[in-house]
Amino acid sequence: MTESHPRISKAVIPAAGLGTRFLPATKATPKEMLPVVDKPAIQYVVEEAVSAGLDDVLMITGRNKRPLEDHFDRNYELESALQKKGDADRLAKVQESSDLATMHYVRQGDPKGLGHAVLCAAPHVGHEPFAVLLGDDLIDPRDPLLARMVEVQEQHGGSVIALMEVEPEQIHLYGSAAVEATGEGDLVKVTGLVEKPDPADAPSNYAIIGRYVLDPHIFDILRKTEPGRGGEIQLTDALQQLAQDEKVGGPVHGVVFKGRRYDTGDRGDYLRAIVRLACERDDLGPDFRTWLRSYVAEEM
Repeated sequence: MTESHPRISKAVIPAAGLGTRFLPATKATPKEMLPVVDKPAIQYVVEEAVSAGLDDVLMITGRNKRPLEDHFDRNYELESALQKKGDADRLAKVQESSDLATMHYVRQGDPKGLGHAVLCAAPHVGHEPFAVLLGDDLIDPRDPLLARMVEVQEQHGGSVIALMEVEPEQIHLYGSAAVEATGEGDLVKVTGLVEKPDPADAPSNYAIIGRYVLDPHIFDILRKTEPGRGGEIQLTDALQQLAQDEKVGGPVHGVVFKGRRYDTGDRGDYLRAIVRLACERDDLGPDFRTWLRSYVAEEM
């Protein structure tokens, strides 16, 4: 019989980055607040956590990130104005973000990398397994990746990372995992990890994408992890230690994701994500697809 492990209820969302790839738009606006159609990117991520049953959300922020807190807070003046106008639809949309989850915030302080950002969550998380969601990766809600990862962690314990096959020449943009088959189609055992390797040195073309379910022993390892690639404390380096020694915090498994993923961390992919999501909207899609076909035909 498969062993049962504690139910996960907490999600951590690192959001302290400077967003330099989107300057000048992010000079005064957090990159997480850039709209994807008509919602900021960060709201999609929180909605994903809630859909997977994680309604206790800790956001790791930094300077100039106050708009993130404001977005998930009540705006009584705006709500009152919409109510007086009888605009129930927009009122519901405004209230939706503040009713999504129980939100908490902590500042990272020094930008020492993803591993350090995750370590900032230790006092809030305590000794429970928890999820980490990176805001640059938007996962289509029709492909419940995080829910599957939570299920795997509850069955097998340890930590679970999301993997995606990429072209070998692209692996230098990601962390890369060495894996072994498990007999379950989408599940592999992770035996090693390397952060952004040269393609010739990569253990595989399985790339780590921005979803993790972590055993709390990761905090002990992160406290001792020296800065790695880029002079930052890398979460991948800490996971490598877990993968090498299961006695520390259990095994590391990988869920191989083949669904729809939208990368908003790159300007080109950000634009493609908006187009894809707009095309799939019932309220926007029909007219937008008609215009898009006409535009493409004219340009070609």
